[in-house]
Amino acid sequence: MSAKQISKKDVIFQTGVPDGKIYIKEETGKYQRNRRYLNVFLMLLFIAIPFIQYNGQQAILFDVAQQTLRFFSIKLFPQDLIIFSLIFILSAFVLFAVTVRYGRVWCGFTCPQTVWMLMFNWIERRIEGTANQSRALDKASLSVEKVAKKGFKHFIWAAVALLTSLTFMSYFTPVKELYSGFFTLSSSGLIYGWVLVLAACTYGNAGWLREKMCQHMCPYARFQSAMFDSGTKLVTYDATRGEDRGPRKRGSAPSELGDCVDCKLCVQVCPAGIDIRNGLQYECINCGLCVDACNKVMDNFGYERELIGFRSDKKSARNGGGQWLYGVVSALIITGIIVWMLTWQSFEVGVIRDRHALYRINNQGLVENAYTVTLLNKSSYVKTFDVTASGLAGAQLSDTGPFAVGPGEKRSVVLTLTTEEEPQTTISHFDFVIESRESEETVVHETMFYSG
Repeated sequence: MSAKQISKKDVIFQTGVPDGKIYIKEETGKYQRNRRYLNVFLMLLFIAIPFIQYNGQQAILFDVAQQTLRFFSIKLFPQDLIIFSLIFILSAFVLFAVTVRYGRVWCGFTCPQTVWMLMFNWIERRIEGTANQSRALDKASLSVEKVAKKGFKHFIWAAVALLTSLTFMSYFTPVKELYSGFFTLSSSGLIYGWVLVLAACTYGNAGWLREKMCQHMCPYARFQSAMFDSGTKLVTYDATRGEDRGPRKRGSAPSELGDCVDCKLCVQVCPAGIDIRNGLQYECINCGLCVDACNKVMDNFGYERELIGFRSDKKSARNGGGQWLYGVVSALIITGIIVWMLTWQSFEVGVIRDRHALYRINNQGLVENAYTVTLLNKSSYVKTFDVTASGLAGAQLSDTGPFAVGPGEKRSVVLTLTTEEEPQTTISHFDFVIESRESEETVVHETMFYSG
């Protein structure tokens, strides 16, 4: 069967590499240096956070089994996780605001896919050599050297992927138990399964899929252009200054040519394999590698820098409506987070009346109601609670405490309430007042007393 020729107008996207594999040439410069400093800091933070201890326990831990989040001295339960919704929504709007101003800098400098992809590329360059040497090695026939280099590279990739997976899992499993159990083969099958699946995903995404994840799978690349306006700073090529492009000797300045020497270094260093000189493309992640490469060439030829650079359309008026909208929404969300923090309490109370009988007459001839009071301690230390009744004349509780509840634990206490004075109505409203001795927090829970 003969291969069907695809018309050029039907091609949505095609890299400048015929065989589809992009060999990223290493580059140095301001943006590459800033990215590496930032990435090293974020990587160390990612690895170090699970090792932080507080009161003898892991300070930050998502406990899936207990459905809680431990954050230093407090524990968050499912009913508290609205704070995560607010934080994620705030993060999204901050990202949108940054995108309006600086384009896809998140993708180019802090996105995990970019960070791990460039890390794997750095490992490949250390083992296989330059991009041209790596390309030649792929084309070479099978040999001991090729097997050794490829095998060692994939071994290091797999080791980094495994370390990444273990680090991620240490946010959900106590870090000491995770590492000791994993390497002594005493962890559960569930732990091994998740670690291996996450390691395989990291290895596949950073080592094999690479730029294809950004080009074809990431939804952000598809809708981010809708947030650009004339004031958005994007990596662009100055065609007026650069065209007509063409090679020349150093020190020469052909009048018929622009400043672009057509060295194609901007294409060779691009993780997405695009040619920025063809104009704005959704595959561009604003990493700035082409800017560093072009600036170095401009320096070598004695030309002005920033033929390729971060710039906006200064001639067009900027309305700023999008940024104002994102700013207002972000301010409202921050207000909501602050209100949540100010009203959050380190314990919760639930009160349930006895469902079997509305009321009963005890041996002393007094009307009695039974209640189950549930105390949930959301702190990291033992709390003791005192319980009183308010708003019902002559009310007496069978027990007022103190009731001790361990950190992160729930305790149910059955209490009976009697009144020395007969209520004027058959249904009386009153409050249970629960106070923590340690934090002096108070929770008031309204309920009802039946007397007839």
